[in-house]
Amino acid sequence: MATAAPALSPARAAEAPALLLEARDVAVEIDGNSVLDGVSLDVRAGEIVGLVGPNGAGKSTLLRAVTGLAELRGGEIRVGGDGLEALARRELARRVAVVQQLPEAPATLRVRQLALLGRHPHLGLLSRESARDHAIAEDALREAGCLELAGRELGTLSGGERRRAFIARALAQQAPLLLLDEPTANLDAGAQHEVLELVADLARRGSGVVLVVHDLTLAIAYCDRLVLLDRGVVVASGPPEDVITPEIVGRLYGDAVTVVAHPLTGAPLVLPSRLGG
Repeated sequence: MATAAPALSPARAAEAPALLLEARDVAVEIDGNSVLDGVSLDVRAGEIVGLVGPNGAGKSTLLRAVTGLAELRGGEIRVGGDGLEALARRELARRVAVVQQLPEAPATLRVRQLALLGRHPHLGLLSRESARDHAIAEDALREAGCLELAGRELGTLSGGERRRAFIARALAQQAPLLLLDEPTANLDAGAQHEVLELVADLARRGSGVVLVVHDLTLAIAYCDRLVLLDRGVVVASGPPEDVITPEIVGRLYGDAVTVVAHPLTGAPLVLPSRLGG
């Protein structure tokens, strides 16, 4: 189980970035099976926290728990200082934006229309988008690097373009916390780094990000901290160099991969064993 971060002194607390997400001892069962057991996680403004681990470790379930879509059997989740049970769906959507691994939308929906959907948490029940909402959606498209795609239908986009379009929708929500479930899945190397550079830029400008990623080397390169899950429990958490070690990776992945030091930076790299020497 991950331990809670030590308490900050009043002076340090005043300087610390805002705490956007607190998950404490979270437990989730699905069909009577334990999927998460005692998982803890903090995310502050301006940082990227990576969720890593084998398939079935519980990473996506943790994101679902944060958005209230997976019922807790135990523990507590607080978003922006308030417990999930105290937040209406609309208010939660103002605080947390999600980009799912395989987001769905009609193929004929245009990218600009998709971005505008991100404004719905800010609209009244029967309200229509205002000029301000359109301007915010336009800014989100520009920020996500897909303003030139605004008139295109989703069905005509490449994988990387489609992923950026859904990130634009999330940005239009203006939520301080972003949850990204495998945003680089099924993308080529160039598109992967485009998406992750966008995520890094959002964090630099103050967003808090939880990033589910399978590629451990990408996780090391882009995440400030990692939480390594296996079978629903936290195996290790902390800076990437403390989590991605030969001992820990070997325990989880066997001899399929090996951890070596980057020849220039000394940062850990995770390679197929046949390349690791």
